[in-house]
Amino acid sequence: MTLNQCPHPAMRVLVCFAILLATVSVASASWKEKVLYSFQGLPDGSLPVGAVVFDQQGNLYGATAEGGSSSCRSVQQCGTVYQLAPPAKQGGRWTETVLHVFKGNTSNDGATPAGGLVIDSAGNLYGTTAYGGTGNCVVLGTLMGCGTVFEMSPPKQKGGKWTETVLYSFPTPKQGFLPQGDLAFDSAGNLYGATLFGGGYGTTCDPFYQYCGAVFELSPPKAKGGKWTEKVLHGFKGGTDGANPNGGLILDSKGNVYGTTFGGGNESGQCGSGGCGTAFELKPPTTKGGAWAENVLHRFNRNTSDSGVPSAGFVMDGKGNLYGSTVGTVFRLTPPPPKSSRWKETILYSFTQDAYGPKGAFIFDTSGNLYGAAEYGNNGSRYGSVFRLRPLHTKGGAWSFDVLYGFTGSPDGAQPAANLIFDKNGKLYSTTQGGGTSAGYGTVFEVWP
Repeated sequence: MTLNQCPHPAMRVLVCFAILLATVSVASASWKEKVLYSFQGLPDGSLPVGAVVFDQQGNLYGATAEGGSSSCRSVQQCGTVYQLAPPAKQGGRWTETVLHVFKGNTSNDGATPAGGLVIDSAGNLYGTTAYGGTGNCVVLGTLMGCGTVFEMSPPKQKGGKWTETVLYSFPTPKQGFLPQGDLAFDSAGNLYGATLFGGGYGTTCDPFYQYCGAVFELSPPKAKGGKWTEKVLHGFKGGTDGANPNGGLILDSKGNVYGTTFGGGNESGQCGSGGCGTAFELKPPTTKGGAWAENVLHRFNRNTSDSGVPSAGFVMDGKGNLYGSTVGTVFRLTPPPPKSSRWKETILYSFTQDAYGPKGAFIFDTSGNLYGAAEYGNNGSRYGSVFRLRPLHTKGGAWSFDVLYGFTGSPDGAQPAANLIFDKNGKLYSTTQGGGTSAGYGTVFEVWP
């Protein structure tokens, strides 16, 4: 696989690695897998992105970056939001319904989702599109819009249509450009997200996109029918600061926001001219209307064992430790002891050719095991896998690693690149960007012991 063959460069602007996997001996997978749905392209969706979510009735929801309409103008096709309804009888098929086909900036709608969905207690869905909206962002001489945040509201009557509302269109690159990754809620109903570019700072992150990225907060209106309000919490500057946040933000109980950036932090050229990436914390202002404060928790370094280029956001345990991944490792960041500001990085596992290139954030089970998906690997193939990491009880020891399921390519899935989620029975669900029964448009799958 060469760099020129990396799929969908607009969705992976900074990170697409050429990986040639040699044959390697690994323990065989012990979990079972089932493809719940294979995307069909047009007028269906294709290239599912980000996490899927459940509603209270057991339906799954997600977004696709492509598909829906061939006439929509965007960097790719404009994409969809979809629902998967479970079968009425055991062993039956899941049923897909396209809830919305994005129309792009020519219709003041979003285009090309670059992350999954989050759901509120009323069943409303929220997500972002990388392009579209009413903004003035230009890509290669063409007005494409700067991206949007949208809401999907369920029908008031069973069988009715869902309603899409654009909550916010990024107006200029200064406010943010190309939002990506999953959104996060706080307890007050504010939404937090990241834009890969924009934010008003940094000039060397990409020759075609302005600025080095931003973290934003979107606040709901105080009165019904009012407008949502956006605030840029931090504009990344590149250099020793981070550059190009990859989304997947999390919040702690104090309202601090944590995430990672693809670039910046280390400008030694180890990871190319853009740096090896950072882990960061944003702290709320101490006075009303004040500025948020950024704290760089860690600057990644390819000359050390962490390999650089963090590939997704974090998950936090009950002690405040942060767990994440780079293209080649799983790491933990431990909060500093009293009278210190230095977070400690510990490498929990270094990937080999059995699994490589995790993209989504991890999730915990009730026993403290971590679960994730790798885009490449599986017995020397290129199709990817679902894996588990289990902590060892020896102090400072590496975690044990198990491939639970290795994808085999069409008609099975290929290249998982999103978070996993559990259902109430302990089954795991997510998406693959390739594979399936129709031209490799991607799948939704489940795996279980």
